[in-house]
Amino acid sequence: MTAASPGPVVATVAGLDDASVDRMTATVKELAADRYVGRRVGTVGGQAAAQWLASRLEELGATVALDNFPVTGVKELRATPSLVYNNQPLVHRRDFAEQLTTSEVTEPLSGPLAAETADSWQDRWIVVRAADVETIARASSEGAAGLLVPRGVDEAGWMPKMIAGPATGEIPIVSVRTDLHAELAGEVTVTMPLHTITATGTSVHGDFGTAGIRVLLTAHYDGVGDDPEQRLPAAADNASGVAVALEAARILAAEPGVALSVALLDAEEAGARGSAHHAPQVPAGTYVINVDGAAQLGDAAAVEAGGPAEPLLAALDQAGRQTGVPLRAGAMASDNRRYAAAGLPAVGIGMGMPGYQTPAETPDRVDPGTLLASAGLVLATVRQLVKTPAQLGETR
Repeated sequence: MTAASPGPVVATVAGLDDASVDRMTATVKELAADRYVGRRVGTVGGQAAAQWLASRLEELGATVALDNFPVTGVKELRATPSLVYNNQPLVHRRDFAEQLTTSEVTEPLSGPLAAETADSWQDRWIVVRAADVETIARASSEGAAGLLVPRGVDEAGWMPKMIAGPATGEIPIVSVRTDLHAELAGEVTVTMPLHTITATGTSVHGDFGTAGIRVLLTAHYDGVGDDPEQRLPAAADNASGVAVALEAARILAAEPGVALSVALLDAEEAGARGSAHHAPQVPAGTYVINVDGAAQLGDAAAVEAGGPAEPLLAALDQAGRQTGVPLRAGAMASDNRRYAAAGLPAVGIGMGMPGYQTPAETPDRVDPGTLLASAGLVLATVRQLVKTPAQLGETR
């Protein structure tokens, strides 16, 4: 990997003059628009986003297919949760949030607060350090009203939203902002209308040709979805990655030597389900480049490789040197892992997600220079694969 250097950079790879920052920015703004309601898998907004993306790929000349698949275990709020503490309503995602193993509480459930050292937990909300197996078992056996656990916030004071996690438990559990959790005393009244559903995911696939090095560009388009009364635009995660994949595909589709496919994946936020469904269908030897976040580069792009990825890593490393984009090894827990697990050479590339899974994840926080740097890195990597197939161990 190239050494990290301070500050964001702009790629200068040959041919990048063809890349349009305006086009990528417009894609981010479109996908973050209100009508897509946060693009959660199985929602009307998510389906509308899939149709819009299919149209974009068709405009680029791809043969397009929509691939539907079932997604189980998706966490969904029926309504905004509430927590009233000593007669003072607290703010959802600022002061408290759902804990994904909670049982559903549809009607207000009140009770006095007690420390976990209390002799009796019956009918009380217990302030605990963690909802581990033993704690939940005691709460259940003693008839506790529920458990309150601490949870941190991001730099803007939000608790990020998640929609995938362990199965629903028997006890109501609520996450409370860490500093507030440390001071809890008195009584609370809680509603937690969180349930689990099965949804239908829809990934969007585009094929541009069959001659040359097989390359699959991937990015998930789904988000965690809006809250009942709160917008979560999902601009960085991952409208930005989708914008990069589309722009790189637009340019590469006109270049010889690459058999290009694009997969705009659904249900990544529900456990990388779209890529798990798709990976077994991808031809062996296909190079997979997944872009998950291209909003704020910072010191370096994070790169995670899996499968027989040495040739792909060599091409990526050379691309980093050509473009001036610094790279570092880092965890990229995204769709690339599903492709790698299927035995494909795969890399995940991430360049930052400001406002990650909160209402603060807005289009204005997606840096145009980072979009350009990410597109340049992807283009240079693919061109390197095409340019030096023999050196990279590729057979045509």
